[in-house]
Amino acid sequence: MTDTRQESDSLGTIEVPTDRLWGAQTQRCLMNFPIGTDMMPVPFVRALGLQKKAAALANKDLGLLDAKLADAIAVAAGEVAEGKHDAEFPLPVWQTGSGTQSNMNANEVIANRASEMLGGTRGSKEPVHPNDHVNMGQSSNDTIPTVMLVSAVQELEGKLLPALDGMIKSIARFREKFGGVIKLGRTHFQDATPITLGQAFSAYQAQVDAATGALKQQLPRLSQLPQGGTAVGTGLNCHPDFASGFCDHLSSLTGLPFSPAANKFVGISAHDELVALSGVLNGAAAALMKIAGDIRLMGSGPRGGLAELILPKNEPGSSIMAGKVNPTQVEALTMVCAQIMGNHTTVTIAGSQGQLELNAYKPVIIFNVLQSIRLLADATDSFTARCLDGLKPDPDRIDTLLKSSLMLATSLVPHIGYDKTAEIARLANDEKLLLKEAALKLGYVTEEDFDRWTDPSQMTHPADS
Repeated sequence: MTDTRQESDSLGTIEVPTDRLWGAQTQRCLMNFPIGTDMMPVPFVRALGLQKKAAALANKDLGLLDAKLADAIAVAAGEVAEGKHDAEFPLPVWQTGSGTQSNMNANEVIANRASEMLGGTRGSKEPVHPNDHVNMGQSSNDTIPTVMLVSAVQELEGKLLPALDGMIKSIARFREKFGGVIKLGRTHFQDATPITLGQAFSAYQAQVDAATGALKQQLPRLSQLPQGGTAVGTGLNCHPDFASGFCDHLSSLTGLPFSPAANKFVGISAHDELVALSGVLNGAAAALMKIAGDIRLMGSGPRGGLAELILPKNEPGSSIMAGKVNPTQVEALTMVCAQIMGNHTTVTIAGSQGQLELNAYKPVIIFNVLQSIRLLADATDSFTARCLDGLKPDPDRIDTLLKSSLMLATSLVPHIGYDKTAEIARLANDEKLLLKEAALKLGYVTEEDFDRWTDPSQMTHPADS
């Protein structure tokens, strides 16, 4: 049996485990929402700590909160932000759509911790009260969306953008080392004209660079916070200077440029900026799935596939086929991309469901957005370190496939016309001849002209006029 203490809220008293910092409303949430195993994300919880610390400091500056209480709250909230009390935040994602229970979870944990620092006891609400002091000038309706935005910005800046930058640099190193290798191009899964590895990988680098730029473009909008709007955006029970002071302290604590939203009503009733962010994450996932899929195809083999690229051998690939090695980093990344695409559907639906002055899908929106950011960052880091950084071409295989291609004939078209060129390619294919053999057999070109006109190195850029 767990030892308990009695705590009270507006509905009466309830038993709370003695060893826990949370209080009555957190305990009720645990009892009333036994749904799944997904808990509110750790980055969200830690951002809650930052929000409560910034709020306490802003209220202290305004003379609304006793300095002794404010300082204790700031220390306790700082501990939450540092991850010292992660275990005190056990609430499921599948709770109230406003996130009120998560806000009260933070208020209760911080109030109890601050009270203990000042000589009080857990559950007494003395000398620090969770609502009157920790939640001063705040509502769940402006606190939770603020924390959603803060946690998203922190995860973007701290994890995803560095991961994508690392991928860009790895691709650039590959291009610098192997960019001059000429390989067979392919369209429709069929042979096409030659392309260099540098050109092929330049497309991948451009895709990741574009995704990075699109994410960065979201940051200014995500950094405008509705804190200070309280229940519906009017700012009832909040000092008119609170929002600006809050953002000043939060910016100082995080090193990130947060500012008050010009319209706090929209920040509470809708989360279009997070839907937009999810859309950019969805686009990034589509780009990375394409890149990973191409590398998987070019690395297929080692004997029965394209085998143009040699992927790092990280672990055995089969429990029965000895010696088999699979493109597991590709598989992990593409599964993550599929998850992100599904997450975006959830965020889109949830974001469209704000009714009147409140969107009541907040927990599921931030759960999916933060999961998408974290999965994409982790998978990108892993793919870069365990696949891209060790990737190399097989020059002999690339050269064999290039020289056997019928599409080298394309460069003959300006000299002998489309129809004769097509006849050469058809003859070579039907009689299993080299392209050159077919061209000479038909007598449409001389050997010297054929060699000069079908030089692959001259086919990877526009012909000189």
